[in-house]
Amino acid sequence: MKILLAVVLGIWSLLGATRAECFELDQLLKAPMTTELVAAGDAERIAWVTYEQGRRNVWFAEAPNFVPKPLTAFDQDDGQRIGGLQFSPDGEFLFYEQGNAEAANPSSLAAPPEQVIRVIELASGRDQKIAAGQGVRVSPDGQHLLFMRSGSPVLFEIDAARSSIDRDDIAQREPLFRDRGTIQDLAWAPDSRRIAFTSFRDDHSFVGVYDLGRGEITWLSPGVDFDSDPAWSPDSSRIAFFRTPGLTKDETRSVIESRDVSLWVADIKNGDGVPVWIPPVANGFFAQDYPQNPLRWTVTNRIVFYSEHENWVHVYAIDPDGSGLVDLTTGACEAEHSTLSHDESELIFSSNCSRKDAADKDRRHLWRTALAGGQPTPLTSGRSIETDPVVIGSGGLIAFRDAGARYPAGIALLGSNGEERRKIFPTQIADDYPAQRLVEPVAIVFDAADGVQVHGQLFRPAKTGPSKKHKAVIFMHGGPIRQMLLGYHYFGEYYALTYAMNQYLASKGYVVLSVNYRSGIGYGRQFRLADNQGPRGASEYQDIVAAGEYLQSLNFVDANRIGLWGGSYGGYLTAMGLARDSDLFAAGVDLHGVHDWSWRGRDFGNDGWWSITDDLYPLAYQSSPVATVDSWTSPVLFIHGDDDRNVMFGQTIDMVQRLRQAGVHNEVLVFPNEVHSFLRYENWLRAFDATEHFLSRNLSQSSQ
Repeated sequence: MKILLAVVLGIWSLLGATRAECFELDQLLKAPMTTELVAAGDAERIAWVTYEQGRRNVWFAEAPNFVPKPLTAFDQDDGQRIGGLQFSPDGEFLFYEQGNAEAANPSSLAAPPEQVIRVIELASGRDQKIAAGQGVRVSPDGQHLLFMRSGSPVLFEIDAARSSIDRDDIAQREPLFRDRGTIQDLAWAPDSRRIAFTSFRDDHSFVGVYDLGRGEITWLSPGVDFDSDPAWSPDSSRIAFFRTPGLTKDETRSVIESRDVSLWVADIKNGDGVPVWIPPVANGFFAQDYPQNPLRWTVTNRIVFYSEHENWVHVYAIDPDGSGLVDLTTGACEAEHSTLSHDESELIFSSNCSRKDAADKDRRHLWRTALAGGQPTPLTSGRSIETDPVVIGSGGLIAFRDAGARYPAGIALLGSNGEERRKIFPTQIADDYPAQRLVEPVAIVFDAADGVQVHGQLFRPAKTGPSKKHKAVIFMHGGPIRQMLLGYHYFGEYYALTYAMNQYLASKGYVVLSVNYRSGIGYGRQFRLADNQGPRGASEYQDIVAAGEYLQSLNFVDANRIGLWGGSYGGYLTAMGLARDSDLFAAGVDLHGVHDWSWRGRDFGNDGWWSITDDLYPLAYQSSPVATVDSWTSPVLFIHGDDDRNVMFGQTIDMVQRLRQAGVHNEVLVFPNEVHSFLRYENWLRAFDATEHFLSRNLSQSSQ
């Protein structure tokens, strides 16, 4: 009887532990996420955007206590983005944009909402719509607001924000100027009298300067190249910009090419420019395109810019005459988000550098370094992930986004030397949010068949052991120029939510391996520009096979129950695995994946990010899942929004018809009017719920 009681109690204890570890998907997705952290110059104020189960709102905090307060109260999962936050120079007003740039309407409203600019008066909390438009730029003197409407810049007096706004007057205003190119990179001069911009013209681009007093445009050293990213000198007399070669006949641009990038400085009086720095090797344009602020000219008269010419994305400083080049972010690691100290003598940046923990390659920490040079000093360390630093006023206080394995990115503060760290948002999360039931993923490294070293994060269920064989799933991120981390991701909602989904799968007993396959970021230019990737041979697929074989080698994984899931480029690799190796991968979930590179090349024009020209079509086809669909036997779930502007919805239509004809079990979940990165929380919830149920049904048969 005692033995039986012990057995019963043991079973009861095990069931209780299982219940304690399990949780519902909507519980996990309750934690608020943050984006768009900004500071108010000299005013000791910060603001950010929150995302909480589809509700997007603006929050605010100020010295001395930095108690977070909501400034908006939008309560619907309407799929309308909020972004473009910018304070007025005095910190009294906060401007922001609401809505989607391409009139996306994921809620299928009868009248699609427009993208608008709004302003909040912080003293009163009054929130007003200014006008339809985007691209908010406040002048340094605080007198004018510049924004884009229908492809042209419009000027608006900020003083009008102090009283009621005549929206009809703004709506009827003529553009400041019109240009036949696509206007980008609007930048006010420090004296607020001129505006720099880039005019993109398909096979070349110019940097221009519009003079408000004269109503004239000066083109800066116009040529036959791509000029971009204008940055003003502190005295408003010169502009630094990047230049890359223009397109030759039939030439297209690709994400995997190396391009010559030079740094130029031009005088705005006559437009004459000269190159002040030319890298020793062609290093692509990624380092100048990926960061939010790739080029700055400081009040200390140093030009600060990103470059990848030494294999890693680093930040450099140089004098305007081309002398005094210094690598500010040394080491075999990448610099990412950065800002300048209040006096602009130091750089504060996030990076996957580490002096103690090799696993930090899959994290981000904060560092600081003097623009004059010297070794960077770490400000944060440990198992957390710190990104997007901003400097608050002149006291040296730093605000940043702070995430971890169990919490999405919140907002935290840090003293100028890394002391007195404290989190200010969120102050509380729903009681049933399962923080303590989430697992800490571990960094792993394994080799592909051709010797390429592949990184990943392994999520191991709480109850594992050699006596139990778990089903497993491999996750592949999108991009492909992305990197998953050992915690909640900082890159928008998409990657934070997919990290959460991996946690949910682990709670359901899956061993999850998130693979950072070649062509992603974080491990240097050579890894990102790996040979024969994508439509040129699908070399990165070797990394997915290696991940499957790695899982098979674990004594707590059932080698016959390994699945795949991923979105976008991860959807492509999911389909590749099922089409080429159904014997290795038993099932998969493909979110908006590419299935035929040659079709993508034709549909999107010959570039489509990949320069899929006519001569490449045969290889592009063979590098696609469609080429080996005859060997596809594993069941698959396709999930796609039919207003996808990144991957054609037709890619999924075509593959489903082919699998139906071949008799391969497939299911579909389609979201009408939804875009590539799902805008509605409801759709993410449905997609994840369908993913888990599909994998559970199709990986349920044990080999034991």
